[in-house]
Amino acid sequence: MSSRVWLFARHYVEMVVAMLLGMAVLGLPAGLALEGMGVDLRTEAPQLLLLGMGVSMTVPMVAWMRLRGHGVRPCVEMALSMMLPTLAVMAMLAGGILGDVRDGLTIQHVVMFPAMLIAMLLRPSEYACHAHARVTA
Repeated sequence: MSSRVWLFARHYVEMVVAMLLGMAVLGLPAGLALEGMGVDLRTEAPQLLLLGMGVSMTVPMVAWMRLRGHGVRPCVEMALSMMLPTLAVMAMLAGGILGDVRDGLTIQHVVMFPAMLIAMLLRPSEYACHAHARVTA
């Protein structure tokens, strides 16, 4: 595998990991806290559940990109690749196109992966040749 392809693939994997960590670190505690207060977002506020899920995955992705040295524009594009599917699913749920928020969550998550890839393919040099900042432990 060429170094350009490797860097591109590595960035994609890093974004997926950041998404998953965001769901675990930000989304899960928030959901548990609300559940502890007797609030069931799935039935009482499904739009808020979808929005919260989108934000909890987008924030750590953008933070990781900034840490790795990406500029504002690619970070905004990547954030849009996450939030546009979120907003579309919210609209489908509000319009009665989706019967259940679980369907929306599934669509939201499935569409985010190719949306991220499309954002990356629009700027391949940003992700395959970008002089990332070094992450030090």
